[in-house]
Amino acid sequence: MSKIRVFPGFAIPSVILAAAFFTSANAQDGASQQPYDPEARLKALGIELPDPPQPVANYVNGVQSGNLIFLAGKGPKRADGTEIVGKLGAGISIEEGYEGARLTAINQLAVLKLMLGDLSRVKRVVKVLGMVNSDPDFVQQPAVINGFSDLLVEVFGERGRHARSAVGVASLPRGQAVEIELIVEIED
Repeated sequence: MSKIRVFPGFAIPSVILAAAFFTSANAQDGASQQPYDPEARLKALGIELPDPPQPVANYVNGVQSGNLIFLAGKGPKRADGTEIVGKLGAGISIEEGYEGARLTAINQLAVLKLMLGDLSRVKRVVKVLGMVNSDPDFVQQPAVINGFSDLLVEVFGERGRHARSAVGVASLPRGQAVEIELIVEIED
């Protein structure tokens, strides 16, 4: 059995690498054959996109560069203007944080909808950066940011799977529980 060197000191048997390649290729082919309508998925989930939250300082909600859109960080702002605030591990539960991250995903989708006109133009969710307002002893940031990631996969299917960072921070603007940035690739 031959091995392929991935980086110094680490090798993967070529059989495993080939299996991973073909599994990945088949998964992508299957995803492209299924109907793709993220807005119908939102409707099926009972989600109505709000008016996008407006920037609170000297920046814009999103910037397009080539076929990538970089969205500014957003937090868990409700339609009535209130926010989910507090520290995870000190008064805010993982479940409340998860819901805050899910609400943040809805807000980011509202920004994308405004920028694109049609969410079916999203070719791929590329990267998510989730920041969690955390007590110093809190270490379950990924469980919180799953609220954001899970909704993106529910809405976009395989196109919603993304690279991600979930980090704890000492504080966030206005005391919000989470703030999340998003990068997506769009169709021409």
